[in-house]
Amino acid sequence: MASITFSGTTGNFSLQPTAAFSENSNHIKDGFNPLKKNLSNTRKKHNGRSLVSTNVASPPLPAIAHPPPKRESGNGYEGSHVAWTSVRQERWEGELLVQGEIPLWLKGTYLRNGPGLWHVGDYNFRHLFDGYAMLVKLHFHNGRLTAGHRQIESEAYKAAMKNKKLCFREFSEVPKPNNFLSYIGELANLFSGASLTDNANTGVVKLADGRVVCLTETQKGSIVIDPATLETVGKFKYSDTLGGLIHSAHPIVTDTEFLTLLPDLINPGYLAVRMEPGTNERKVIGRVDCSRGPAPGWVHSFPVTEHYIIVPEMPLRYCAGNLLKAEPTPLYKFEWHPDSKAFMHVMCKASGNIVASVEVPLYITFHFINAYEETDEDGRVTTVIADCCEHNADTTILDKLKIQNLRSYIGKDVLPDAQVGRFRIPLDGSPYGNLEAALDPNEHGRGMDMCSINPAFLGQKYRYAYACGARRPCNFPNTLTKIDLVEKKAKNWYDEGAVPSEPFFVARPGATEEDDGVVISMISAKNGDGYALLLDGSTFEEIARAKFPYGLPYGLHGCWVPSK
Repeated sequence: MASITFSGTTGNFSLQPTAAFSENSNHIKDGFNPLKKNLSNTRKKHNGRSLVSTNVASPPLPAIAHPPPKRESGNGYEGSHVAWTSVRQERWEGELLVQGEIPLWLKGTYLRNGPGLWHVGDYNFRHLFDGYAMLVKLHFHNGRLTAGHRQIESEAYKAAMKNKKLCFREFSEVPKPNNFLSYIGELANLFSGASLTDNANTGVVKLADGRVVCLTETQKGSIVIDPATLETVGKFKYSDTLGGLIHSAHPIVTDTEFLTLLPDLINPGYLAVRMEPGTNERKVIGRVDCSRGPAPGWVHSFPVTEHYIIVPEMPLRYCAGNLLKAEPTPLYKFEWHPDSKAFMHVMCKASGNIVASVEVPLYITFHFINAYEETDEDGRVTTVIADCCEHNADTTILDKLKIQNLRSYIGKDVLPDAQVGRFRIPLDGSPYGNLEAALDPNEHGRGMDMCSINPAFLGQKYRYAYACGARRPCNFPNTLTKIDLVEKKAKNWYDEGAVPSEPFFVARPGATEEDDGVVISMISAKNGDGYALLLDGSTFEEIARAKFPYGLPYGLHGCWVPSK
């Protein structure tokens, strides 16, 4: 896309509102023009099936564009996959042309959060997790699909846009001291927790009271957004006095509660807390003291069962010196301490008591899939099963996610192996638990991450999970996979050269089967395009897709907001 010249002021940005695409745009292909409306219904063939192309709505909202970075030789940006390329406009919205048929029961909005901007001015960020947050929405209504995206206006993002330089510490990035102090002021110290970002680029959740909150690892990176407009409403401020810098980026959110973990960097351990719907106050359920190590293990996510909270203690541990004092570490915010061993703790939701703490084989996981309880013939819980996307205790997965590594892929098979790791945690007082593959990792190409389940089976025994797998050679998960944990088989969807994001399952209202629903994903395509994809949750076959009028950067996690 051509670079754009800016003038004037819009909000906090020195930008001139500009339509995202022109009639002559090279990104308008195959007769799809997002600026035209009232296209007549047509029928096409896709994969041998008759497809319905629905109307395209009125012209999209004006876009506010980001100036692209300079295309200097060797910077890895020129010619890189659209998945790893910054979005070229701050926001856009319009109706998409649908190929296939969207089920009429699918009414609501799928929101996906993730990094969408990996540069400030001419400076390129180093890591996937550094990018400034961008929300994408897919709104389904009566078989039609309206899409849009918008940057989340965190303090870190606004400061970067205003000053045209990095001002807060991101996952791998540290601003120059003068950049931070000139924006925040002398009362704050760059080498302190105050300089940590509020860039909420990881997840998005709908609370039971209807508020929608974007999240990241830092507590101050909790930001309320409007799910209809994607507008940033403001900070989600916790009203309690628990304090701390960080929390799990993936709380457990249901219609009745909000559960999360707060790592204690000073006295290594974790607080398990609950927040009631309609409040901003977290109340302590209980505490887990770390079994070993200089700091708590990273808890990007954690699972629960009907009665228990499972607290993982990985040997990939937070680096308190980095988080509190910006001390450098080879593993960003973490340190690898295999000698400290690995543990799984089980806490009673009702009492906060620890009912089991077991040593397990070394592991690394970003994402737990689900957990459930096994009982004996008298109904007593004997074992907790916890499943995760496990990376074979290989810390190199973090370096593989450097933007330069993702952009410079030349066809070699460099994605580290992963599996559906299944923990068996005995509740009989045994000091040891087990970790094994829940199915042959070759079923899903030895790639495994970005998972979802039918939410009705949260904390319950379940059969199906949806995730991103691999077709090798690759440098990043490049398939969507449906895991059958009973048959120990996988069904895989693949589009050559594409990078799919998290497959998100939405159950059909009134469904009685676990996999009766649709799976939603957004795809960054090989040719620079992007499209929304719907798969049948049971057959895992494509039922509809809708092409975006621009390339779609890779995103992380989403949530479903049903229509009222």
